[in-house]
Amino acid sequence: MSFRLFENVALKGLQCLDAETAHRATIAALKSGLMPPRKGRPDPRLEVKLWDLAFPNPVGMAAGFDKNGEVPDALLDLGFGYTEVGSVTPRPQPGNPKPRVFRLPGDEGVINRYGFNNEGHEALRSRLDGRRSLKGIVGINVGANKDAEDRIADYVAGIYWFADIASYFTVNISSPNTPGLRDMQARSVLADLLTGVISARDESTHKIGRRVPVLLKIAPDVADEDLTDIVEEVLAKNVDGLIVSNTTVSREGLSGSPRDQEAGGLSGRPLFHKSTVMLARARKLSGPDLPIIGVGGIDSAETAFEKIAAGADLLQLYSSLVFKGPALVADILNGLSNILDKQGLGTLRDARDGKVEEWAAKTP
Repeated sequence: MSFRLFENVALKGLQCLDAETAHRATIAALKSGLMPPRKGRPDPRLEVKLWDLAFPNPVGMAAGFDKNGEVPDALLDLGFGYTEVGSVTPRPQPGNPKPRVFRLPGDEGVINRYGFNNEGHEALRSRLDGRRSLKGIVGINVGANKDAEDRIADYVAGIYWFADIASYFTVNISSPNTPGLRDMQARSVLADLLTGVISARDESTHKIGRRVPVLLKIAPDVADEDLTDIVEEVLAKNVDGLIVSNTTVSREGLSGSPRDQEAGGLSGRPLFHKSTVMLARARKLSGPDLPIIGVGGIDSAETAFEKIAAGADLLQLYSSLVFKGPALVADILNGLSNILDKQGLGTLRDARDGKVEEWAAKTP
């Protein structure tokens, strides 16, 4: 049996399990080595250099898959150019009651209301310290405990805990599953949050000798005037980049699955259009220099390339793997190389922004 056929059989088996059980089974398989490395020969045209980091390719695993830092190296071995662990909160928390994640097969979408379930700073730190090597780019997505009296202090604590081992930080204020969290996208609160986080990063820089990039992850549901405020604050506070976007609370355009009205954030293919419009608008507002990671509905080389044309420097995916399995990573990378060949482009950077105006003008 070929390995691709074995993967397809395993994927069908996982899809017979409830979604959260399947997720845990996938983590266990990665930890056990049942999924051998799939790295192919890298295409230097797909390399992306940002900050002081060299990403071997632009395709990253989004936060949420490996919340507790159990398998970052196994994910890198699957061919991802980088991975992001978390969201992690200072104290462990169980998240919302189960069931809390639902597949929408007809739409190739996923709804989740996990609620920042994770084992906390100490457990994540212990695992990352125990990695077999520090090679590869591993970002850390920091969040706040649901019952925190001072949420900004929780984010600042995350910076101090991980500054010496994080390739980069993501400040996640865009999950719809922690009550009030998205309110932190309001300008006055965001200004205070970014001031605190960047101050903690700068203080850590003096101690560790490296300026760890800090990115802000935003929702796809913000109004245009709020997006303008967010981008202006990001630029004013010297934040190093944006991630566009998290899941959506919209259910527009779904095919009518019995599960599609479950509470939570919607990801996967149905998010592609809305998140790409938001990406292009963020690029227009921020200008050409701010690094942006495009997330939402990437499930092929074509959708990956479309995100780059809409203004993304890097990409992340997660939900599409639920339906297409880990072979998708190699398929996207090979497809991007083929697209560069067909269009006569030297690098992905040559393709960036080619459709910013087109996407920004669309209705989300």
